[in-house]
Amino acid sequence: MKSYNSIEERIDILQSRIAAYKDEIETLETEPKSNNERIIFKFIETGSTGKTKDFVRELGIKSPRDSLYSSGDVSKLIKDGADDINPALLEIARALASARNKNGPSC
Repeated sequence: MKSYNSIEERIDILQSRIAAYKDEIETLETEPKSNNERIIFKFIETGSTGKTKDFVRELGIKSPRDSLYSSGDVSKLIKDGADDINPALLEIARALASARNKNGPSC
C-alpha cells in the first residue's frame, strides 16, 4: 500500500473515489435513450462483445453497414462512440473493454 504525507491526503483520495463511484452509479441507473446506449449498457452488463452482438441481433437492430451486428461492430461502437451515447456511459464501457484486454475480466 502506498504511503501518504498525511491522513488528510488519504481521506481526500478516498472521498474522490467515493464521488467517482457515485457518479458511475448515477450513470448506470439512467435508462438508455437510444439503441446505441442499449448496446453499450449490454456490453457493460456482460463484458462481452459476443454476448452483446447476440443481444443486438435478437432485437433486430442492423449495424451501420446495414447488416447483422458483429462483435467487431460492438467494439467499433465502443471505440469510436456515437453522438447519441452519454459520454460518461461510453467512458465506463471503454474502461471495461481496456481492463478486459489487458488483464482479463474486470469488475
